[in-house]
Amino acid sequence: MPCAPIALFTYNRLEHTAATLAALAHNPLAAESPLWAFSDGPRPGRPDDPEKIAAVRNLLHSAQGFREVHVVERPENLGLSRSIIAGVGEMVGRHGRVIVLEDDIVTSPHFLRYMNDALECYEGDDRVISIHGYVYPTRTPLPEAFFLRGADCWGWATWKRGWDLFEPDGRKLLGELKARGLESAFDMNGARAYVKMLEDQIAGRCDSWAIRWDAAAFLADKLTLYPGVSLVRNIGLDHSGTHCGTAEHLAVTLADRPVDVRAADVTDSPIGRQAFELFLRGERQPPHGRRGIWRAWRNWVRSAFRP
Repeated sequence: MPCAPIALFTYNRLEHTAATLAALAHNPLAAESPLWAFSDGPRPGRPDDPEKIAAVRNLLHSAQGFREVHVVERPENLGLSRSIIAGVGEMVGRHGRVIVLEDDIVTSPHFLRYMNDALECYEGDDRVISIHGYVYPTRTPLPEAFFLRGADCWGWATWKRGWDLFEPDGRKLLGELKARGLESAFDMNGARAYVKMLEDQIAGRCDSWAIRWDAAAFLADKLTLYPGVSLVRNIGLDHSGTHCGTAEHLAVTLADRPVDVRAADVTDSPIGRQAFELFLRGERQPPHGRRGIWRAWRNWVRSAFRP
């Protein structure tokens, strides 16, 4: 099976995009993978945007190490949410599957192998909606690979059948969560504030595609595959992105070996879920204490779901 196409979503951050491209090209399967770069247009009121975006586009057009490179230059600014929703829809409609990255996701050399192996392995398994590359640096040991109910947004992949379940209407998603009494389960028993994030999206306080992707997958009782050690690192938690803060406790060491995607039981992993809950509740206490870890997590959520 040919390697899945890669959709890379960029805006105006040249250094981040360069680091993302360099790491991705270091994957052995990059030479067999088509790259589609979606370059968002300038925002009104930002006079330096055209110059910055032009520099990013020049970099994208000169990218090497991939089977082929296509650059989609948006004339206007869609924002991250609209850009990803439209771009992922285009890709799965054309190719049936896609690997999705943003311009601040640095990958392990084993990332593309993991993604392509998992896309092939679980393509016919309707229980699985997506593949994810990032995993929290939990203190609790994790399995080689495992599944959790829902979906995620830092270096991920899906098929058309998976993205067809995406629901853009946040109000509809929230109503169903409440009608089925799933608010606590969706929030990992209070370890995360995703119901609040969905309410903020509905109210226009944030423009998150990812919270709707997660909620749609969760409500459909679909599973996402995670690696036991992270295959991606987010380098955008440096105040360079919209709503972006720092979150040192989310930093990871990238996997230095392949991940066996067939090692996972296709069910919501109690070990993985408990490890995530413990981590989000602050099992890794930084020097500034529990209040600080909550503040850092909140900043990460804002950055992960930035418009």
